Amino acid sequence: MKEEIISELDDLPPQTYTEVLDFIRFLKSQCRKAAPDTALVSEPALRKDWLRPEEEEAWSNL
Repeated sequence: MKEEIISELDDLPPQTYTEVLDFIRFLKSQCRKAAPDTALVSEPALRKDWLRPEEEEAWSNL
């Protein structure tokens, strides 16, 4: 996939590189924003496991 992206980039005129770079940065920022959202959404589901007596015992020595 990476090679295909690079190949497509090679076919673009150089004056479009700034726009391509801006889009890549936009996608990266979206990925960074999504990661905390996933953690917040999954926390209630994971809490059930975290609060089990077996988990308390397993982590009691730390």
